[in-house]
Amino acid sequence: QVHLLESGGGLVPPGGSLRLSCIASGVITPIAVMGWYRQVPGKQREMVATKANGGSPHYADSVKGRFTISRDNPKNAVFLQMDSLKPEDTGVYFCWAATLSGSWGQGTQVTVSS
Repeated sequence: QVHLLESGGGLVPPGGSLRLSCIASGVITPIAVMGWYRQVPGKQREMVATKANGGSPHYADSVKGRFTISRDNPKNAVFLQMDSLKPEDTGVYFCWAATLSGSWGQGTQVTVSS
């Protein structure tokens, strides 16, 4: 069973930066696509960024130019560098991996507030 372990959330003022990390365990083959989603209370989970092995990243329009997704393919890890954070970026961020049934991390809270 694939397990995704996230880290890096926290409280940051507007304009600040955070870096999220996620590493997969329980899998020995490269995961084709990994990414990040976020959810706020009362709303559906939304895609923030995804990246395929050797492919170009995809970003939600709301984070383009501010967030950068990167992969460490041999380790099946994915990272999200978040800069110029805004209050509307607040939410629970979930790591996702394109395994057979789709795998999700437990989520990490990101709060952007002064």
